[in-house]
Amino acid sequence: MTYRTLFLDIDGTILKPDHTYSESTKKAIEQVQAKGIEVFLATGRPLHEITELTNELNVHSFIGYNGGYATYNNEVIVNEPIDVDIIKQYLEISQSHDHEIVFYTNEKNYFTSLQKPVVRHFIEAFQLKYNERFTDRVIDQILSITLMNLETHHVSLYELTADIQLAQVNIEGLRHAYDLIQTNVNKGKEIEKVIHHLKIKREQTIAFGDGLNDKEMLEVVGEGVAMGNAHPDLLPYAKHVTTSVEEDGIYHGLKKLGII
Repeated sequence: MTYRTLFLDIDGTILKPDHTYSESTKKAIEQVQAKGIEVFLATGRPLHEITELTNELNVHSFIGYNGGYATYNNEVIVNEPIDVDIIKQYLEISQSHDHEIVFYTNEKNYFTSLQKPVVRHFIEAFQLKYNERFTDRVIDQILSITLMNLETHHVSLYELTADIQLAQVNIEGLRHAYDLIQTNVNKGKEIEKVIHHLKIKREQTIAFGDGLNDKEMLEVVGEGVAMGNAHPDLLPYAKHVTTSVEEDGIYHGLKKLGII
């Protein structure tokens, strides 16, 4: 099989818990690119927060905001803000249950509070730099949402329709945090658009991930690889399982596939 694209999640896949990456990961990406395979970073993170990492890895194509925005070599191919009515309902629910929210635009991260300990922990965990208090002036620009301070039984409050699911953030110490995933806006759906844009076959695509927001991505590609540290509920959606992010999982997974 001649592979054409490789999609890599960031947190828990490229980045270890200490926010560093293995040298083997960088070398593996270089080897893949040398074979003419296009590498995309496919992340729940806002793209304005990963510029330093993308420059270090020499990757310039992205699926960000859990599928809300995608670019290919600086060309925007997906830009799908969240429906304003959903945001308004989320604000009402969160205020009633003492939950916190971060709304991501293409420029900044807008929090319902910047002082709550749960928010400070979240900001530190992801090393977020471009943070402001949420205001209605950006309500029509929101590309993705993360909810914080949720108990398990609160999740259903936000699953307003059958098209909305919450995916638990797969980071130690942040299991109270959940990403909004929409049926028609997620990493998998945007990979389908990338496949169409590049005029390639699904069988020519590979993806690595570890969190529940990677479920659709691993399902849609030809070779879906779960990291050894993946959330247990992700494993049924993966075709392969590699070693953990701290054990050179990307390198070993690509080697197992015969790509490097």
